[in-house]
This record gives sequence, C-alpha cells and structure tokens, in this order.
Amino acid sequence: MSTSAAEHLARGAAGRHPELPETTSGTIRLDLREGGRTEHWYLSIDRQDVRVARSAEEADLVVHADREVFDRIAAGHLHLAAAVLRNDISAQGNLQLLMTLRRIFPGPPGARHPRDVAGSPHRPVAR
Repeated sequence: MSTSAAEHLARGAAGRHPELPETTSGTIRLDLREGGRTEHWYLSIDRQDVRVARSAEEADLVVHADREVFDRIAAGHLHLAAAVLRNDISAQGNLQLLMTLRRIFPGPPGARHPRDVAGSPHRPVAR
C-alpha cells in the first residue's frame, strides 16, 4: 500500500535531508484540498534540516492542490514538475523552493540514485 501525503509529511519529511543543498532555507505551506476543506502543512527548511507542522501561517512558497495529487506525489507515481505543467498544482511565492520540495517527497518505487547507477558494474558500455 502506498503512503499518503499526510502520512509522509507526519512521519517521513521532518529531519535531516542530505540531498538538499546546504544553502537552502525557507518556508513552504502545502494546502491539500479535499471535499470543500483544506488541510495545511507547514515546512521550515534551514539548510538540510526540515521541520514539519500543521499551520496555515504565511510562507515563502504556498502550494495548492487536491489531496489526491499530493498523495500521488508522495507515492512516487507523479513527478512534481509534471503536476505543475499539467496545472494540477498551483504555486505562489519563491518558486526555487518548489524544486526543493521534490527532494523531500520520495521518488518512484524502485528508483535508484543516478550516482548509484553510474557506479554499477552492470551498466552498458557506450559505443
């Protein structure tokens, strides 16, 4: 069973994220809409440390989408950039933080880091 966005934010998003650039700092509010109500999640990023809270406070970046869209992103079935291009997500504020957000959510199931693949002894030889 895949993880919902709320489960990922509550259990897996907070903490140290070494994949984030050390210079990244800012706040992101995620507005998850479902059935006429909105659930707010507030992420504070200070270098590689992420804190998560439930708050509707103003943020450097505010991202709005249906809960189902965030759930698909959290499950790794939808890439954040694809959701933006399809207008499934709207964002206001510091858009540089939007690409930071994709590093906080997991990638597709079974995905491997490009550096791991490049170092694999089974990679095909380019001709």
